[in-house]
Amino acid sequence: MSLLSIVALGLVTSCSSDDDNTPITDDDGGQVIDNVLSGVMTEDRELTNDIIWRIEGRYVVPDGITLTIQEGTILQGGPGQGANASVLIVARGGTILAEGTASQPIIFTAAGDNIQIGQTAGTNLDENDRGLWGGVIVLGRAPSSFEGDAPEWQIEGIPANDPNGRYGGTIPNDNSGILRYVSIRHGGTLIGEGNEINGLTLGGVGNGTVIDHIEVVANVDDGIEWFGGTVNSSNLVVWSCGDDAFDLDQAYSGTISNILGVQGDNSDHAFEIDGPEGSFEDSFIIENATLVGNLDATNGEYADYRDGAMGATNNVYAIGFKTDSDVELDNNGVAQNFLDGKLTFSNWEVTLPNGVANANDIFVEKTAGNENPIILNPTFTERAASWSTAVPAGQNTVGADLSVFGWTLTMQRANLGF
Repeated sequence: MSLLSIVALGLVTSCSSDDDNTPITDDDGGQVIDNVLSGVMTEDRELTNDIIWRIEGRYVVPDGITLTIQEGTILQGGPGQGANASVLIVARGGTILAEGTASQPIIFTAAGDNIQIGQTAGTNLDENDRGLWGGVIVLGRAPSSFEGDAPEWQIEGIPANDPNGRYGGTIPNDNSGILRYVSIRHGGTLIGEGNEINGLTLGGVGNGTVIDHIEVVANVDDGIEWFGGTVNSSNLVVWSCGDDAFDLDQAYSGTISNILGVQGDNSDHAFEIDGPEGSFEDSFIIENATLVGNLDATNGEYADYRDGAMGATNNVYAIGFKTDSDVELDNNGVAQNFLDGKLTFSNWEVTLPNGVANANDIFVEKTAGNENPIILNPTFTERAASWSTAVPAGQNTVGADLSVFGWTLTMQRANLGF
């Protein structure tokens, strides 16, 4: 943090979203800028890249308000758990315009990060420093599938009594703004038992929103999670998150393209995909993905398709996973969708772990524990031979275009192993 930012924090005794950079005079007659972001914004605001901004508690962009963030801006989330967690929330009807560039990305990180103005990374935190603040949540009015066909839902990670945590609606092209060249690091603080904030949470976000060139590093929970909605998302990187890299729920129905998931020691699935929770159904597309496993990960799976998941996963390259890692059909509902053609796979190339003979061996059905289990014949494993191929390391013909990720901390510091 810059000296200016430290002085500002020392002098600010209260703050709100409508301070609008009002100068505060110090005892020596000089001026410092209030750089603390907290509470609910009451008017449009632009955050400039000449200071480091600090998020304290919930900072909310409400309906009808626009938050603009200049390229190269650094925002640091303060420590705190539960209701005091530091998180940026773009509520339904709010707009965020956060357009970084490859040379000047917008960076959300923890208050303890020693990154300085004009830098793209500090030196004192790494991919194992997780849970130091909350994360970024964007909510919209796009269709989503909720239990009991409820018209809206409360996003995970935000207390139930906060109305700014509601999402869902009937507007497929709902527009929450732009997130482009944004890196989100070291988040995922605990809200409640088993309830952490994802690096980037997208709840009911519509396809009028731009989600492009996003990186999440070292989050406690998932890297990026889509709860319903229709937003298309492209050029995404997730590295060393404590749960899943990419998580889909509640009948998310957009296209996710050109993505890189790199597992850390605590990572679970690269993909965790659930289907609708109510009667409304829709399907996703994932295409052009590179998945890099971790032999030291406690779990470290390729993918788990569950609870009626429906959609297509195409053009995937996977490398570096453990011998017992798998792509699984988890229950009867998803197995039936696979049989009915509602869940499909194509063009998977796998650099095989030691002890795995064929690429299709990683695809397994795990319905045996279900009541009246669906048993595929031919099996899921046998059918996977039609879409999976073993390839030597780095000789893949499918997967993500990694050349577009040079701006990310992941490509600068992670060892991808090929």
